[in-house]
Amino acid sequence: MTERELEILQGTICAVVYQNYDNGYAVLKLKCQDGQTATVVGIIPLPAVGEGLMVTGRWNAHQNYGRQFEAEFLERVLPQKEPDIIRYLSSRIIKGIGPKIATRIVEKFGAKTLEILEREPVRLAEVTGISKEKALAFGEEFRLRVGMRQLMEFFTFHHLPPELAVRTYKRFGEQAMEMLYENPYLLTEEGLDGPFEAVDQFAIALGICGDDPRRVEAGILFELYYNLNAGHSFLPEDKLVAATAYLLTLDESVIISGVRRLLSDQRLVQCRLAGIIVDYLPELFRAEVYVTRRLLEFAQTQRAEPKLLGSMLRRAAGESGVEYSAQQTDAIRCAAGSSLLLVTGGPGTGKTTIVNGILSLYRQMGLKCVLAAPTGRAAKRLTEVTGKEASTIHRLLETSIDPGSGDMFFVKGENDPLDADAIIVDEMSMVDVLLLYHLLKAVPQGRRLILVGDPDQLPPVGPGFPFSDMLRSGVLPAVRLTEIFRQAQESLIVMNAHRVNQGEMPNLRDRKSDFFFLPCRSEQEVNQTICDLCAHRLPQNMGIPQEQIQVLAPNRKSNVGTIALNKLLQNALNPQSPEKKERQFGEFSFREGDRVMQIRNNYDIMWKKCDGTAVGNGVFNGDIGIVHSIDTAMEQLRVVFDDRLVEYDFKQLNELEPAFAMTVHKSQGSEYPAVILSVWNGSAMLLNRSVLYTAITRARQLLILVGREEVVSTMVQNAKVGRRYTGLKLRLQEKYP
Repeated sequence: MTERELEILQGTICAVVYQNYDNGYAVLKLKCQDGQTATVVGIIPLPAVGEGLMVTGRWNAHQNYGRQFEAEFLERVLPQKEPDIIRYLSSRIIKGIGPKIATRIVEKFGAKTLEILEREPVRLAEVTGISKEKALAFGEEFRLRVGMRQLMEFFTFHHLPPELAVRTYKRFGEQAMEMLYENPYLLTEEGLDGPFEAVDQFAIALGICGDDPRRVEAGILFELYYNLNAGHSFLPEDKLVAATAYLLTLDESVIISGVRRLLSDQRLVQCRLAGIIVDYLPELFRAEVYVTRRLLEFAQTQRAEPKLLGSMLRRAAGESGVEYSAQQTDAIRCAAGSSLLLVTGGPGTGKTTIVNGILSLYRQMGLKCVLAAPTGRAAKRLTEVTGKEASTIHRLLETSIDPGSGDMFFVKGENDPLDADAIIVDEMSMVDVLLLYHLLKAVPQGRRLILVGDPDQLPPVGPGFPFSDMLRSGVLPAVRLTEIFRQAQESLIVMNAHRVNQGEMPNLRDRKSDFFFLPCRSEQEVNQTICDLCAHRLPQNMGIPQEQIQVLAPNRKSNVGTIALNKLLQNALNPQSPEKKERQFGEFSFREGDRVMQIRNNYDIMWKKCDGTAVGNGVFNGDIGIVHSIDTAMEQLRVVFDDRLVEYDFKQLNELEPAFAMTVHKSQGSEYPAVILSVWNGSAMLLNRSVLYTAITRARQLLILVGREEVVSTMVQNAKVGRRYTGLKLRLQEKYP
């Protein structure tokens, strides 16, 4: 584009046709100074009706939408005239201010309204219907929006993600830009999580040299934080140095000097494991050392068995209506005389029976028990199989938000421990070392801890694999269940899960049980088969309601991955209707009636019981709900999670994704009556035995594989689970923290 092609439009926004909160893209109607109305498109974060724009760009003829002005640069002007201010506030730029309240405010303060909002918001309480608390909240939101928008424009100019501006402004406030000029690499810190490449380009544009200590240290810390996503609690120093040198295109000697500075500043911890020098982020080192010490304390605390243990075991068996096997009896007996017990085994081996037996035993012993699991779905299932209320670990520890920093913390800990004699945690394979650290901090001395799980399932999303490390250490009390009970042997789901876990092909020919394989010859056939199964064949022929069917896939982005499947399944299961409102966000249009999943922990979002009996905070990664309603005027989408109603601002929709189909990783900890698994293609990292085993064990009554037999074979043979650098196993074995 040459200088001659650029033009300038100046006017007032009269309509916001579309805006994407995720990337700042917007489509506007601009009433220009000459009286004409133009369509303006481009990165224009948080536009509002009534504000003025001076836009530099060029005209373009869009094949579907006609003549548009593509914005290259823009300058905003807040509305000055009273009618424009009313339109500006009426656009609900501030939650709680609609046309009526906007009119009353402007009638009171006239052209000074926005100045009052920013500098003297308490004066809004002079307007009928506005309390002092509301006035202050209106002023805070206005300042936040104006400041955040300026920062978003600054970020957009420097090719930084607009959503990063929101996190940055919330952390640093009005000092954000000043602080970033001082050290742009603040954006890569934990909690802000800016993409390193984009931040690095931004820093270099500001004049940061390639070997600047700020850049070197940020690169080292980025590599450690980045590798947390791969499950590593630490990195060997030689690998850390080599990776950072490659990232920054610098000599390794410069990186080593950076490591020494970080160690001196206590922003890095170094130790020797198995003769190798390794580097930790301080919080990971602290967590691993603490977990080691507490587990060893539990393991070394012996207890006398109750005198009437035999009769207690018989009573527990009578309550459950089963006859315990020798393994199960040993496990429950061990729980009576130990402070710590690990219980592990595959499907059909009786882990649930043991949990119920331990609960009965502890009840007879007069012990107060609490039950927990890593996810809401897993906690709900634990409640169903035990008849006793279970919660997520996060809820058990009572998450809260620091009003000053906005950081999450757990209320329960060493100073406010859990009120329980015994804590039983299910689905331990999903628990990472940081979450286990916080859980153990909240368990008082002298209590009992029962940890139940299956280490052959997928490892945690977060760093470490503590349950596997605990079992492999061989120094903690553990019961490994190997006997598959007769009733479970009748299930092909159970038997095929064990075959896969042992490296054998599942039986794909038996069509008389609960496990089926439907071969397909193309991606299109896979998608059509899955949609037909969900919409027609299973509900009509087998009486399985659509809401009890869960589609899984190893990957997200292929033509048979979850992104493509969700769009197809939405059209098949919840088609468009004049009665159903929609909201476009990114590539997906959320629709009333859609099944959705929360994809990150949000500790401060409010919820209320659907019956209005209670309110609370927090929705967590993996929670599944249904879109209840969409309010375009209030820019809100409401989701019902079981019996809780949660309201999302449209700018929070990046926390949700459709859940008609989900990845196997996202399904972990849940069970569904019917599971359909796409087995067509994927990367070698995802087509592995753990993914297949985990997917099979998600199905309770029916499992259907749809795709290619050779892909199933590939997954069975691929037993390579990515190695994780963790020190817990070695620390436990050597009995030192």
